Amino acid sequence: MQSDWIVILPHLFLAGGGLLIFCIGAFWKNRPDGTLFITALLSAGAAAVEALAFSGSGTPFAGMVSGDSFSRFFIALFCGISVITLLFSRRYALHRRFSGDEFYGLILFATLGMALAAGATHWAILFLGVELLSISLYILIAIHKSSQAANEAGIKYFIMGSAASAILLFGIAILYASTGEMGIVESLNAPDSRNPLFLLGLGMVITGFGFKISLVPFHLWTPDVYQGAPAPVAGFLSTGSKIAMVAALLRIVTGASPPVWEVIAPVIWTLAALTIIVGNLTALVQDHIKRLLAYSSIAQMGYLLMALLASRGDGAGASAVIFYSVIYAFMDLGAFGAVSLVSLGEPMARADRDSLTAYRGLGYEYPFAGALLAVSLLSLAGLPPTGGFIGKFALFQAAIGADYMAIAVIGIIGAIISIYYYIKVIAVLYMRPTRVPTPHTFPGFSGPVACASIFALIVLMGILPGSLLEVIAVILS
Repeated sequence: MQSDWIVILPHLFLAGGGLLIFCIGAFWKNRPDGTLFITALLSAGAAAVEALAFSGSGTPFAGMVSGDSFSRFFIALFCGISVITLLFSRRYALHRRFSGDEFYGLILFATLGMALAAGATHWAILFLGVELLSISLYILIAIHKSSQAANEAGIKYFIMGSAASAILLFGIAILYASTGEMGIVESLNAPDSRNPLFLLGLGMVITGFGFKISLVPFHLWTPDVYQGAPAPVAGFLSTGSKIAMVAALLRIVTGASPPVWEVIAPVIWTLAALTIIVGNLTALVQDHIKRLLAYSSIAQMGYLLMALLASRGDGAGASAVIFYSVIYAFMDLGAFGAVSLVSLGEPMARADRDSLTAYRGLGYEYPFAGALLAVSLLSLAGLPPTGGFIGKFALFQAAIGADYMAIAVIGIIGAIISIYYYIKVIAVLYMRPTRVPTPHTFPGFSGPVACASIFALIVLMGILPGSLLEVIAVILS
């Protein structure tokens, strides 16, 4: 029993940090400035350190949560995502007056939900993690109460997310009814995998995952929610929540029996192809950067789904999925973080700086934020010497190596198309200087720290990816 608690110690740090922040907000009214921010940073940092330092394994609490290296790696990644989000949010939240205990506490509870979803080996824990994550995001998206766009985005995500959660839960219930198993791997290795009831439940589970990951045709909420949500929250939603669901889906794909995989594979192939095609083609016509990033994130999920198809072979597919998930987290956090930095001068009640015309010349006016946005977009496009180039190369190599040539060709064409709309934004940043000076707000120190960290990581992973690939190989072994 004692080892069970050691395995979930990172979860306890996140939960305890969130509760502590709520208590500080309720009972310590005259606290020093930055107390909640520092508490959140320390809690996420402690959880990440514990996840990386723990060398054991096992499935505590009756096999419901995994303590393997796969789970601990993703816990550390989610904590890193939350730390970067907190750094970008520090000045942004103060300027828009939502830097209270609810914001910092919910960031930690959302991170806890991600950790539970990625490490779940039991359907109940998976759903608990998904719901904890979703409920936190419902509030975070609408936390800027004076913004009509944020309130509208929160309502949309709440309605669509509630429906998706209901479908997911009903699918889990049907799987249990048809197999008598609540363990994820056990239920997916049931002897009667062609049972219509089992297939119905499996289809509903995939539908629930499709919504959370923004797969076509379950993606329609994504651009509206990203556009209305505060920029740091949109980055947190785009990275952490999606990667958590991809990690859970990777565990499902690799744990399914061959007969079940024969059913799942064509569905994943179709969803991946649709997601790549629709995401890239729709991004071409966007003239608002947050909507463009929303459709870009949809297409990126299609690339990850493509590599998931190859994850049951020699491990190249799983390695590519994990590697690209890490790269994608920093790329999208960097893009949305840059948007948050250049939006500090906007009036409090207005939305973020979003129209592409408002970005003319901002590469000169905001050199650090402009450079971060440019390198993040270059990496999303998969151009060297960024980490996105190595990540996309690994994805396509895995798909081709597993004989999924058709979906690989679709992915390559989609990647070529995407170069246009990413370069279009960079051209606006640096080739059309604005004539009207815009107001500046001091970004503090946390924003530039996050900016420099992400810039360095994206470039470093493009030049020296070997260390991360070695860590992933150890995880998968």
